[in-house]
Amino acid sequence: MFNSPILQMGYPTEASGSLIEKKPTVVFVLGGPGSGKGTQCANIVKHFGYTHFSAGDLLRAEIKSGSENGTMIQNMIKEGKIVPSEVTIRLLQKAILQSGNDKFLIDGFPRNEENRAAFEAIMLIEPAFVLYFECSEGEMERRLLGRNQGREDDNIETIRKRFRVFLESSIPVIEYYESKGKVRKINAGKPIEEVFEAVRTIFTAQDDKIAA
Repeated sequence: MFNSPILQMGYPTEASGSLIEKKPTVVFVLGGPGSGKGTQCANIVKHFGYTHFSAGDLLRAEIKSGSENGTMIQNMIKEGKIVPSEVTIRLLQKAILQSGNDKFLIDGFPRNEENRAAFEAIMLIEPAFVLYFECSEGEMERRLLGRNQGREDDNIETIRKRFRVFLESSIPVIEYYESKGKVRKINAGKPIEEVFEAVRTIFTAQDDKIAA
């Protein structure tokens, strides 16, 4: 299921072994649209030295690179097809291996249970924990509508659709990791500074755990 030779183009088969040797600390960052996770990821990078990867950004960068893999991704998107989990995970794998760091935030991924299962099967690692920014739909709507950045997807109908998709797809992932004691919930409806204080407590505890 996860061993398509076409999708493995450019990625050495020993990459997963190298990844285990690297012993990276991986934190999945999940939250609905407008939950403020992007802002908090920037704070975590600044204060705790993590490298921040967005699955969407990696796909866009691969397309822009003009590589064979990038062309394949672009064609799939043009045809309205969903990019297979393996493609995104191989890009994450490559980025982690090429990084000089050993602590990573993976933002907005896994989006669903299939993503999660594929990540663990291919990478052969599990996240240290999942940072979940919990925020009411009303507050997320207010923030997105107030951004005033001219984004086409910031209208009420689209926002509500994105929120529904998040609930349907990502909540099962959160529930799965919650059953393993790996979810750290943040009340993301508070002001940015207060949210980061809660985030800081979690990451300080994680750093202490690594150092122990």
